[in-house]
Formats: sequence, structure tokens, C-alpha cells
Amino acid sequence: MALTQRLHLRQSQALVMTPQLMQAIKLLQLSNLDLASYVEGELERNPLLERDSDSDLPGEPEPPQAEAAPDGDARAGDWMGEDLQTSRTEMETQLGTGLDNVFPEDSGQTTQRAGTEAPQPASEWVGAGSGGAEHGDYNLEAFVSAEPTLADHLAEQLSMAIADPARRMIGQYLIDLVDEAGYLAGDLETVAQKLGAPIAEVEAVLAILHGFDPAGVCARNLAECLAIQLKERDRLDPAMRSFVENLPMLANRQLAALKKICGVGDEDLADMIAEIRKLNPKPGLAFGATTVQPVIPDVFVRSGPDGGWLVELNSETLPKVLVNQSYYAKISKTARADGDKSYLAECLQTATWLVRALDQRARTILKVSAEIVKQQDGFFIHGVQHLRPLNLKTVADAISMHESTVSRVTANKYMATSRGIFELKYFFTSSISSADGGDAHSAEAVRHRIKQLIDAEDGHDVLSDDTIVDKLREAGIDIARRTVAKYREAMRIPSSVQRRRAKQAVSAM
Repeated sequence: MALTQRLHLRQSQALVMTPQLMQAIKLLQLSNLDLASYVEGELERNPLLERDSDSDLPGEPEPPQAEAAPDGDARAGDWMGEDLQTSRTEMETQLGTGLDNVFPEDSGQTTQRAGTEAPQPASEWVGAGSGGAEHGDYNLEAFVSAEPTLADHLAEQLSMAIADPARRMIGQYLIDLVDEAGYLAGDLETVAQKLGAPIAEVEAVLAILHGFDPAGVCARNLAECLAIQLKERDRLDPAMRSFVENLPMLANRQLAALKKICGVGDEDLADMIAEIRKLNPKPGLAFGATTVQPVIPDVFVRSGPDGGWLVELNSETLPKVLVNQSYYAKISKTARADGDKSYLAECLQTATWLVRALDQRARTILKVSAEIVKQQDGFFIHGVQHLRPLNLKTVADAISMHESTVSRVTANKYMATSRGIFELKYFFTSSISSADGGDAHSAEAVRHRIKQLIDAEDGHDVLSDDTIVDKLREAGIDIARRTVAKYREAMRIPSSVQRRRAKQAVSAM
């Protein structure tokens, strides 16, 4: 067999991941907040990008325009006429009154009249008003009150409660270990080993911190936090101490065993439970609470006049940028060096691709959202019990896109409907086969059906998982018992034994 060399021509297609394509893919999966941050960075880096002046961004209000006055009258802005004089004598003559009680004659010079005290110079505080000193070192931020954090609040109390430098250092180290809920996150033995201090000294400092405000701060667990608050209210008697030490029994509704341990009756136990409910399990949250960022929807869905659904993008979340072609044409004429020309060409290419990528992102989100609304029409009309099983491939085939593109579009995107705000991924659920051979059921709809059955039960007829399975099969849903248990635990619903015990305890009280 002879080996020979040949030259062939072959034509093929291949996907090349260019920087522009990578940028478009990156923008597609960003949330509206991340997208706004990314565009802000591009506006700072690229001189050819600018904001769209016609966008709905809030701007400065336009100054009011004065209407034209008739001939012979004064202008609308000059209520005293065009020949308004600025000297004191002419103003007093024109106004018909003196200006002694209005303002001094000159801001730089003051005159002292006979029998009067010398005028005081303008203070720095006068600059806060409209007629104050103009050259004062005025800082508006100095008057804005900052919200104190829990660590600052505890550090202030530490400086007044402990004078010994060694103990104060231990106390500050323990304060640094306190989380936002007010609990001590570290171990005392580890703290003593790191600081080289006796464990008894660390415990003594911790006992002092337990008396700080808010009550219950620096506790190591929930029982200690509640015990500190009860001690401050002078309610920590032996029965209450035993009650606090056995809080898991209260969570499991083992009230009979709890009464036996505490040595109290039904009435006293009810009072103790009411006392515990008045306490704050997370005292540190009163300081420096993190502001919750509300969810801003990317798509709005509303009913149309013909009975269908209208899907529209939220224009407030879409950054509006333009390529300044006139600026590019102006500065490109002055560019002489090759480096300057290549830099301008790169900026123009980047800006053009960014505008196209933002437009393509908006179109893709709208297309995917419209197909989701079409597939889940029963949900928007009747509710979650009519949610259909849906996967990425179904939507991708309907709109002629790849599954990965649909997956990126539905990540971190939200849809505002008449039934609330939902993430786009909420509408993609697995399917559960039907018992009678009909259409499959959505897993989210089955979870909703299980919750409805459990909410409708009473203390004398608590449904077990097997009973729920039988009821679901009667409704045409073929589901296994372990699946019911998994869905119930995911919704944080206790078992039938725990629910029966809790409802019996409530009815007994």
C-alpha cells in the first residue's frame, strides 16, 4: 500500500467564540441590577458611549418659563420694572420705606450707630441658610445622622463598663465575634487560647457583656439569650429556668413531659409560654439592619382587551445608551498616531456591539417570556393548580433557540403578573404522570394540592402521607409516598404525628 500526499478543499461551518459573542452571552444572563452596573462601567471606560437623552431617566426639572408681557409693562420676571436700582437710597425712595430691619448696608463693612451695640460678624452656622456666610467651611454631610451598628453600640458600653485595659481588650475581641443577630459566634476556649488569657477571665468579661443593651446580646445560644432577658425582667425562677433549658420539647409540643419537668400545671405552663413569646430571639437585628432590595420585574404581563395576554418589557430596567457618531467623526480627524486610531476604532466597535447586544437581549427576553405565557395560560387564568409541566427544550423548540440560551434568559429575571411577581424559572417544573392516563401534572401544582389538603385538616382527622397519596390518586395524580414526604418536608410542614400533637395541644389550651 503506497502512501501519497493529496491536497483537498473542504468547506465547513464552525462557531467561533469572539469577544463580542462572549459579551452578548454575558449580558444575557445578568440581572437588571448587574446589567445597570456593567453599563455604568462601560460608560466610564468608553468615550464614544453616552446616555440616551430621550430615556425615561429622572432628570433635573426645567426652570419655569416666564410668559411674554405686553408692551409698556415690566417683564414678568422683574416685578418692579426694568429700572430697578440697587443702591440703598434709591431703593428706599422707590419702596417708600427704610431697610434698617431687613439687612445691613454692606456685607463686608458694618457701621455703628450712636447708642447701639456693634454688630456681630456672621458665624459659620449662618451659612446653613440662604442668607448666610458664603465663605464658611460648611459640610452638609456633618448634619446627616449615621445609623449606629451593633458593634459600635456595644463598644460604647464597653468603654464605660470596663476600665481594665486587659479586660477591655478581651471584651472588644468578643464583640467582634458577635453576629448581626446578636449571638456570640466563637468558642470561649479558642478565644482564651488566642488571647493568652485564663478561661475564667474570658467568662467573667462575657458575664459583663451579657448585661449590655439590648437585653440578650452576646448569648451563645437561644436558651441563654432568653434566660438573660428573663433575668432582666426578674422572671427567671427555677421553673422558668427548667422551661428554657428544654425548649426543644416545646417545639415538639411535648407539653405533658414539659409540665412534669417544670413542676407546673396547665395554667402556669400557658403563662410561661406567653412570657416566652414576648421575648426577642434575635436582639441584634435592631441595629444596622440590612435594607432589603425589592425585586424589580423585567417583564409585565396583563390581560388584553381580546381576552389574551399582553407581554411587555419593563423599560425602567433597560439601560439606554447610544454611540456618539458625531464625536467620533470629530476626533478621528485629529488622530495622527496609529495607536490613537486603533484605540478609537476599538472604542467604536465595542460601543456598537454593546448597543446591539442590549437590543438583542431585550428582544430575547420578550420572546421567551411571551412563549412562557403562552405555555402557562392556565396558570394566569385559574392559578397554580393549573400550572403545566414545562421544560427548557419545549420553549427552545417553539422559538427556534438553543436550550442554553433559554436557560440564560430565565436566570435572575422576574415577571410581574396579576397573581404576583415570579421568577421565570418558576414556570419550569417537572411532570408527574396521571393515574388515569391523562395529561401529566406539574410538580408545583401537586405541592400546592398537598398544602391545601393539610391546611383543610382538623385536629381529630390529621392526614398521614399514605392518606394524602390515596386522595391524590383519587384526583388522578399518580405519586409515591416518598415523593409526598419529600414535597412536605420541602414546604417545612411537620409530619402527621407532630401536627396531631400540636393541634391537640392548642385545643387543650
